Amino acid sequence: MAAAGVDAVAALLAAVAAQRYGAETATRLVELASTSVSSGVARGVREASLRIAVAQYGEVATHLAGVERELAGLLAHDGGLGGLRSVPEFGPQTVAVLRAELGDVGRFQGTEQAIAYLGLDLRVRQSGKWRGQEKLSKRGSGAARKLLYLAALRSVRRGGSEFGAYYRHLVGQGVAKMSALMAVMRKMAGVA
Repeated sequence: MAAAGVDAVAALLAAVAAQRYGAETATRLVELASTSVSSGVARGVREASLRIAVAQYGEVATHLAGVERELAGLLAHDGGLGGLRSVPEFGPQTVAVLRAELGDVGRFQGTEQAIAYLGLDLRVRQSGKWRGQEKLSKRGSGAARKLLYLAALRSVRRGGSEFGAYYRHLVGQGVAKMSALMAVMRKMAGVA
């Protein structure tokens, strides 16, 4: 990188990821390469290792793009997604995972059953007179809970979100922030 110079590195970064990296990053990379403490020993092996890592990254990125195209195609032809797509906080991945995990929602007798299926129901561990705290049961899909968590975070930061307004209402009433976020996740699961 030091030998290539700022212009060559900047051109390469612009070709690969223009929106993420620019001339400032190229300048910083060349500076770091210039002050590197590399001894030069086994330079060829390190270069080969780096080339292999870059090639692997390229292959993974290509496969990931293919999976995303296939997912978009599946979502475009699935007639049961009308309601899920109408929720602005649900991105394509959230919609796909909820559709896959919930399947035919007609099999649930109510929203509480679907919420419990996703592991967002509350349970209390108790024995005799001892009673523990209420916690999520986490019996269902971890992937669905993770995406609902991220969607809930997005709704809190998003202006005009009904879920965000619900979160702020709960926090305003003294509910702990994490508990309010879990309540938003439960509400999202009910809407889904």
